[in-house]
Parts: sequence; structure tokens; C-alpha cells
Amino acid sequence: MRPYQRRQQAVDYGIYLLFMQAFNFGINKIPPATLIGVIGQALLYMGMIKVPWNAEEVCISSLKIFRDRDWRSFIVSNFEHGSDMHLYYNMISFIMKGSYLEPMYGTTNFALLVGILSLACSAMYVSLGYILMQITEDYAYYTACAIGFSAVLFALKVIQVCEESDRLQDVGGFTVPSKVSFWVELVLIHILVPNSSFTGHLGGILVGCLYCYTRIGEIVDNIIYTITGFPIVHEERFYRRRILF
Repeated sequence: MRPYQRRQQAVDYGIYLLFMQAFNFGINKIPPATLIGVIGQALLYMGMIKVPWNAEEVCISSLKIFRDRDWRSFIVSNFEHGSDMHLYYNMISFIMKGSYLEPMYGTTNFALLVGILSLACSAMYVSLGYILMQITEDYAYYTACAIGFSAVLFALKVIQVCEESDRLQDVGGFTVPSKVSFWVELVLIHILVPNSSFTGHLGGILVGCLYCYTRIGEIVDNIIYTITGFPIVHEERFYRRRILF
């Protein structure tokens, strides 16, 4: 999502909704890494975690990375949000995906995977911005600045789909096979929320596909195993989907 000034003087409605939904879901049912991620991003948005930047200062763009070498934005842009409702929708989605994947992978493994996905999504975003600028000759792709956790969530959605059995899903009133649900969601969000970052969401899907369907995912799993000493164990169907090349 394109950035806006973070509001710090009052607790917004989206924050109340987030914590109400979290309590309704059951705080004890939210795995620890996911819960810490949700609370941390909420406190960051509210200004209760003191950082030496404003949200709009750390939005990520191809221009800021390639020209200005703004590595702070490269790292932290995924964890800032432009509005309370932006935060709300992203964190509710994170709770759902984290509650499925974290118990399967293990807390430390899942936390490391989210960190790696975050960096990969930033790299994909700035790469797509440059490539699309070259293809379309539209400089806006190169300068478009975005913040938010949405790209990481799209990557996690692809991974969750790869772990689950093939089934039908409801996406915005359309019943579609789960294996194409994230593509449908990408298009619908772009139509219904024009202010959202299409490039960021697309980048998240591509990162998720690289993890699920190529040997890059195996390399990532091995890196995580080397650090934690615990392997990431996938469902058998996940391994059948992974194409080695």
C-alpha cells in the first residue's frame, strides 16, 4: 500500500477491531511467532515502539534502492502500514496463515522463513519496478513507493495453498480452485482497492512460487535447518509440486 503519515495521537478503529478479532479467535490459539509479529506491527503503527523514522520515510521503491541505496527501507518497509484498516486486514490475514503454517514448521523456523520472505519480497518489488519501467517506459513503476506486509502475506498464501489439498475456495464471491486463488485475489484487490500496490502483491506471489515450485525453496529450507537445527517438514503433496531445476 502507498504510504501515509502514521497516526500516533489516538488508537484508531482498526486497532480495536484487530484486538477484538484476535480475542475472538483466541489469543491462546495464535502461535507465538505469529502473535509477536501481530503485536509488534500494531505497536509500531501506534507509535508505541519508538523508531527514528516515520512510516512514509521508509516506503520502498526501485529508485530508493538502486539510486539511493536506502537499505533501511529495504528491510523495514514490509512492517510499516499506511492506515489502521490496512494494518487490520493484513494482521487478520497473518493470524490465519500463521496459525496454519507455524505449528507445521515450528516457531523458530517459521519466524526465520517470514524474515527471509520479507527480504525476498523487497528484492522482487524493486526488481519488478525496474523491469516494468524498462518494458513499458513508464517511470512511475520505478518511483512507486509502498509499505505494508501484504507482499509477505501473498507469499505465505501461495505456500499455504501448496501445503493444502486441492480444493475450491471462495475469493470475493467467486468459487475457484485453490491453486489459482491467489491470482484471482491479486486481480480483485487491484480492481477494488486501486491504492494498493499491484507490483508488491505480484512480487509476493512470485516469491511464494519460487519457494514452492523451484529448488530455491529447498535451498531456503536448508539454510533455516543449518541455523535452527530443526528441518522444515512439508506435506507430501508439497514435495510433489516442487520442480527441481
